[in-house]
Amino acid sequence: MATIFWTGKLSPKTKLMANFSNALAWITGNARDVVAMKERIKRGYEGAVTDDVTRYDEVGLQHFTKISRALLEGTDLHGKAVLDIGCGTGILSLLALEQGCAHVVCADLSEYMLSQCRKKANTLGYGPDRIDFRQLDAESLPFESNSFDAVISGMVLGFVPNQKSTVAEMVRVLKPGGVLAISTHGPTFYYEAIEEAFRAIPKSLALGYRIEFWPRKEKEISRMFSEAGLIDVMTRQMTWKESFENGGRAYDYFASTSAMWWCSKFPREKVASVSQKIRAAFERKPVTQITADIILTYGRKP
Repeated sequence: MATIFWTGKLSPKTKLMANFSNALAWITGNARDVVAMKERIKRGYEGAVTDDVTRYDEVGLQHFTKISRALLEGTDLHGKAVLDIGCGTGILSLLALEQGCAHVVCADLSEYMLSQCRKKANTLGYGPDRIDFRQLDAESLPFESNSFDAVISGMVLGFVPNQKSTVAEMVRVLKPGGVLAISTHGPTFYYEAIEEAFRAIPKSLALGYRIEFWPRKEKEISRMFSEAGLIDVMTRQMTWKESFENGGRAYDYFASTSAMWWCSKFPREKVASVSQKIRAAFERKPVTQITADIILTYGRKP
């Protein structure tokens, strides 16, 4: 089940405010409705909340490529059948193909993101013998057990309400000897942006809403892998600052890479004004640096 209280970094005052809202969300049932949580994230990355996601690669490609390359440095995928959970626009999947994997299944909750992945694959000349696409829920994978040599996932687990069951599903579809490799969100991920967004969002809209984001500490991810039955578990944490010319550019990056799914519970007619308020807060601060806090974790199925 999803964690009730905020698991990432916030200032004490903002964290108190967020956790009060989260507790109210639990009492009213919002924080227990996992189906609705997943639907909100899906809507964001389908572009149903705002069109910010259409700039995902434009502003986030360098960021996610850096993470993907770091993840694959610790994984030998040559000649292997690979499943990429939460493939997004295909950044990690296409790197896996570039590094010699035999076949990759690109899987995502969002059909829009899959469509972008397809376009890239077609442009690069990859056919069905090398790449396939599936829209699915990471918590319930439509594959037989022991189907893949490797399962990879880039920056997805922090958006998953039931993280342990999702890791267990990834392990289930791995062949014995197969490797699970994921990157996910550490506690300080996007700290500056999340802090300003929390402060700027009108409290009347956010009260009683537990935003669907669950960053974790390195030891917690390692424990999930071990409890799922993996051996030779290894972790590595990477942190750096993404720098921007001004607060407006920083907001564009934050809005596009998050697809503003966290506005999906707000009334549709309020979303534009909320976006304007947050942008103004970024510019006023100004927010010109945003922390990237990435946990890379690997494990092998015995």
